[in-house]
Amino acid sequence: DTEGLLRIKEENQKHYRRAQRHQEKKEKIQRHNRKLGDLVEKKTYDLKTQYEHLAKLRRTHILELTSVIFPMEEVKTSMRDPADMSSESDNAMTSSTVSKLAEARRTTYLSGRWVCDDHNGDTSISITGPWIILPNNGDYSAYYSWVEEKKTTQGPDMEHNNPAHTISAALCYATQLVNTLSLILDVNLPKKLCNRQVKTQQGHHEFCGENLSRHRFTRAVKKLNANILHLCFSQHVNLDLLHPLHTLRNLMYLVSPDTENLGR
Repeated sequence: DTEGLLRIKEENQKHYRRAQRHQEKKEKIQRHNRKLGDLVEKKTYDLKTQYEHLAKLRRTHILELTSVIFPMEEVKTSMRDPADMSSESDNAMTSSTVSKLAEARRTTYLSGRWVCDDHNGDTSISITGPWIILPNNGDYSAYYSWVEEKKTTQGPDMEHNNPAHTISAALCYATQLVNTLSLILDVNLPKKLCNRQVKTQQGHHEFCGENLSRHRFTRAVKKLNANILHLCFSQHVNLDLLHPLHTLRNLMYLVSPDTENLGR
């Protein structure tokens, strides 16, 4: 029993010495973890600072881009309100019908409800110049009408300022601006839109083709609007300001100096 007790004491001493070594290793690992934690915290702070610096650079580039090359602003149009034309309207059209038309023109379906939109119909938004404009409400039916008219008329088109040309040009510039913003912000766009006017495997620039069919034109507009909304979401633009059909107005909200997260 005495010899057994001595053996147990020796084993206990070995275990104790081993426990001391393990304790030293544990303390060493803990010190190493604390150093790594401090380093990670410092690197995280440095990374956050770099992100903030990068956001400021992106913001500066975007504001320069949209003030020098792609300026956008609201342009008042000379459209007449239906209520103002009541005296000139057909006798069959009652005053109540005219007032309802006027109200409908100033109303937009937004976020599941009809809201009054003071910008709807009576303003346009220009890009790169006051002569290249898009309807504020996203109604591009003038382009379809022009294409249909071109199918029935012969000869060269001499109207260089017709709405179809300005709509096509504005959408071209908007596409180029969106693609450039995508590069600056390092955000991948969900839809691919070509902004080159050279011929590619997919064809010409979506909006620079001659007499685009209604289907192709509408499809390209939807892709452009989707890309713009995607950029707005990525920069945390206030969702209450956005409308899925307001192409240039959404872009204006995106690149506005008031957009706090622009460049994030």
